[in-house]
Amino acid sequence: QVQLAESGGGLAQAGGSLRISCAATGLNNRNYAMGWFRQAPGKDREFIASIRRNGGNTAYANSVKGRFTISSDNAKSTVYLQMNSLKPEDTAVYYCAIGFGIIISSMSSSRSYDYWGQGTQVTVSS
Repeated sequence: QVQLAESGGGLAQAGGSLRISCAATGLNNRNYAMGWFRQAPGKDREFIASIRRNGGNTAYANSVKGRFTISSDNAKSTVYLQMNSLKPEDTAVYYCAIGFGIIISSMSSSRSYDYWGQGTQVTVSS
């Protein structure tokens, strides 16, 4: 069974940086994309970034372009989200997700993802 384990969340000051990670286990299919979503209190879950294992295609939400970078270590089935120039509005629970056979145009849709992690809290103070 596929499982996702996030790590690296915490507290940062505005303008600072954090890196969060997500390791996938139980994979028997290499045709997947891993993505990050976040949910702030009282708000809907929103797409942040995604990367496909085959080809390395990436997608970003406009709100984080130029500040966040998604990367992966395929040998470890791990995806990273480097978050720079953090803002208080980045405060949220960040969820990792994995989906199989995702096409590029569907990378930002939560419905494309089959498994989700438990989430890691990121808090940015002003």
